[in-house]
Amino acid sequence: MKRILLICILLFQYNAIAQDDIQDAWVFFNAKQNVQASIDNPISILSQQAINRKSAHGIAIDERDVPVNESYITMLKAPETGVTVFAKSKWFNAVYVRGTENDINALVANFDFVSSVDFADESLNSLSRVGATSNKFLIENETVVFNYGDTQNQVEMIHANELHLDDYTGEGIIVAVLDSGFPNVNTMSAFQRMRDNGDLLGGYDFVDRNDDVFAFAGNDHGVRVLSVMTGFVEDQFVGTGPDASYYLFRTEDVASETPVEEAYWIEAAERSDSLGVHIINSSLGYKTYQNANYSHANEDLDGNTTYVTRGANIANEKGILVVTSSGNSGASGVGAPADAIGALSIGAVDADGNYAAFSSQGSAIQPTQKPDVAAQGAGTFVINDANTIINNNGTSFSSPLTAGGIASLWQALPDASHEDIKQYVRMSASQFDMPDYLLGFGIPDLQLALDIGLSLQEEDFFEFKVFPNPASDVLTIQIPSGNENTILRIYDILGKQVLEKQMSESSSPLDVSSMSSGVYMMLFESGNASKTVKLIKS
Repeated sequence: MKRILLICILLFQYNAIAQDDIQDAWVFFNAKQNVQASIDNPISILSQQAINRKSAHGIAIDERDVPVNESYITMLKAPETGVTVFAKSKWFNAVYVRGTENDINALVANFDFVSSVDFADESLNSLSRVGATSNKFLIENETVVFNYGDTQNQVEMIHANELHLDDYTGEGIIVAVLDSGFPNVNTMSAFQRMRDNGDLLGGYDFVDRNDDVFAFAGNDHGVRVLSVMTGFVEDQFVGTGPDASYYLFRTEDVASETPVEEAYWIEAAERSDSLGVHIINSSLGYKTYQNANYSHANEDLDGNTTYVTRGANIANEKGILVVTSSGNSGASGVGAPADAIGALSIGAVDADGNYAAFSSQGSAIQPTQKPDVAAQGAGTFVINDANTIINNNGTSFSSPLTAGGIASLWQALPDASHEDIKQYVRMSASQFDMPDYLLGFGIPDLQLALDIGLSLQEEDFFEFKVFPNPASDVLTIQIPSGNENTILRIYDILGKQVLEKQMSESSSPLDVSSMSSGVYMMLFESGNASKTVKLIKS
């Protein structure tokens, strides 16, 4: 018996050693095939929707859009290499692999198309990282209240309901949802409206490498996230982007916590770009892993270091508006890709608009304001895979609340770029003038964001310059040459005239410090011509 026990102990030790020797790494290639030919014929590598989106916003099609050389991947998959390929990235021209340190390093020597290797364990790259593993879904999967209530508060808090009243519900905007799986979305009545309208465009499981994103894959986190955007139960539940179209991508493997998930995320973002997606919602965050050597140190969360963060920034460069949850780590700080310079990162508040203690806070490590804005993430109404309306906590839900609302906003401003939309959202937020590390610029007012967008677009088109807009004290007004004899009248939202001024110069300052905060209409009249411009008084 003792001998058997000794053998078992030795086998266990051997397995532990063998497991420790297995490493994760990115393997980079030094070239791609037919780069210029592919760029000259973009329909060969991108969908027409993607080409149209890039063209509309002046985004160049470049080498990053060209796929990875599949023959290289095939050679790396050969049994004799000893490595397993898990994911690929055209943006990085690389694959994500798992194998022994020696086998991975041997790829550089044995294949002339392999340019370099970057191990997830940075100590193998002459650097080090430390951290502890955590369950990022723990706080979110705690049901606070089982309730058949409605979504009025969480929708009205960001004024998405006002967009809906004007029939801006996300129609024509394509959203990719990157998450842990979407069980029963293809059959649940809460998504019947989406399916009937043809707004479920498809999806892919990057973890299991199949098209079945509707199978149960450990939890229903993706279902709950999706419901906040497009769920619909008559008289009980309405998402913030109910008529947008959606791709569903599983990138999260809840059975483990390893950096391969960052590679899956990048693959899904690349697929989103190829499909012409406008918005990515990512209610996922990465900082600590089961292998502490793979974890990201705080200084790695600097907006442009981790792979998933770099992927989010490239997606932004490609014209995609990336909306991410800030995380549920409170004072421990935001995770990746919420730190990304190009991402719109969303914190959480409670039903009264107060900071939720679990919401990850930004810091001076990030070069841009994080979080960007905040929405209800405490006691948020969601729908689970049992088709039941419940309350959940987590920035996982404040993010899609905002993303769905942005889909509705972008429908109303189709000529705006993704950078324009992000700035309008920030400018509309409750503490735009005094951002902090808890709520960023504050809780957005999407109706105000629309007014800001319309105002700025009108100024450019009709040559009237009204700046700054929003204004707090002094407004500068420039009118086209030849229109110096212009009368300006300002009206409040009730139609009451609050100011009248004769404009005798092409550029004049206007003191608006005594006006109350809100939205006003500026009517310029010159001869038989007139023009109305919206003014936002902060």
